[in-house]
Amino acid sequence: MNLIKGIKYNLRGLGMGFKTPQLLLLGLIRFLIVILITIFAAGLILVYHQEILSFMWTKPENPWVTWLWYLLSWLLSAVLVGLSAVISFLVSQILFSVLIMDLMSRITEKKVTGTIRETRKMPWWQQFLFLIKQEIPRAIVPVLLSMLLLIIGWLTPLGPMITILSAGIAVIFLAWDNTDLTPARQLVPFSERFRSLRGSLLFHLGFGLLFLIPVLNILFLSFAPVGATLYQIDKNKN
Repeated sequence: MNLIKGIKYNLRGLGMGFKTPQLLLLGLIRFLIVILITIFAAGLILVYHQEILSFMWTKPENPWVTWLWYLLSWLLSAVLVGLSAVISFLVSQILFSVLIMDLMSRITEKKVTGTIRETRKMPWWQQFLFLIKQEIPRAIVPVLLSMLLLIIGWLTPLGPMITILSAGIAVIFLAWDNTDLTPARQLVPFSERFRSLRGSLLFHLGFGLLFLIPVLNILFLSFAPVGATLYQIDKNKN
């Protein structure tokens, strides 16, 4: 039931985002930032692709081995482009998106409840540093953990099982990255927020399942703060 509930809140947030001009604008800005940084990073990597490959393995003269070099070239390109997408997401998330996410959460809370709950007011620069401090572990640790599990999966017979597990862990933390916005802004201690995550893993798995849909996942991620804030509002009512 909580799994379905998570999916519904994500879809509710997307619907509200499309219907609210301010949220639509911010969501599209976030969407474009991720796309542009990904294109730039992937283009940069592909430009220096040959140099990177030559550093790893100089092109052999033996024609019987050259085919393996070309195969490695294509595999390296795919891995580097995928890595650039991950790096782009992290860079945009930490430097840009965290501010947009917080603003989207505030707009949603104000629109639904008429007010924004905050423990205390902060100068803008303190708020920026606070948001960055909150975002670094939420964004980097899950991605590193998922990549570690993927590497273990490649090197062990448990590959398929670990791949599914790593995908599940990744989407849970991506969902929490959004649902944690409101309690973090209200200065709820990290230990309490993490305890709340552990008690709602199925909900966060459901909320994050839509992030696994290729191409559309960037769209769902862009408007996820809206649905996550709606969830926190309803949770606080109960």
